[in-house]
Amino acid sequence: MLERTKELENAKEKLEYLATVDELTQLYNRRYFNEYLDQEWRRLGRERKFISLIVCDIDYFKLYNDYYHHQAGDKCLYQVAQCLKNLIKRPADLVARFGGEEFIIILSNTNSLGAEKVALKLCNAVAALDIPHHRSKCSSHVTLSLGVATTMPRVKVSPQKLIQAADKALYKAKDRGRNRFATVEFSPKIIH
Repeated sequence: MLERTKELENAKEKLEYLATVDELTQLYNRRYFNEYLDQEWRRLGRERKFISLIVCDIDYFKLYNDYYHHQAGDKCLYQVAQCLKNLIKRPADLVARFGGEEFIIILSNTNSLGAEKVALKLCNAVAALDIPHHRSKCSSHVTLSLGVATTMPRVKVSPQKLIQAADKALYKAKDRGRNRFATVEFSPKIIH
């Protein structure tokens, strides 16, 4: 009976892991990210502390996949994911795969200046991987474009608004030539 209970506990742990982690990148998945963002939003709102989000996109990844094929694309995604994960070390911070070639990072208790410093480190670290990208229109190797948004959470404001702000900043970075980060001012309006 004890052995069966242990087997069931192990199976439950494995299911919980599979439900929260992206199989390819070994980062948290979007579902877990959303749950964690809601939790941090409430906590940091109570504590009146900043939260920052960084949305990262691998530049010209579709061209990478078309040229090097999907196996190399998967390997590239994994390498970039692990690079991001290795740079984000504070316990309350989180790196997740947001979809396709997009990643998203929660920086708890981090103001915009701190988030910009992290974004610059992420850009430089991925470039330093020196993964060749002969189809990129901005570099000879794999690079990132990043969008940064920061706010102090409020109860009557949806954390989705911060995601939208970070996404807007990402497109600003892409419009400016990619392989860089951009920041947007985020002053949330109260949702009634």
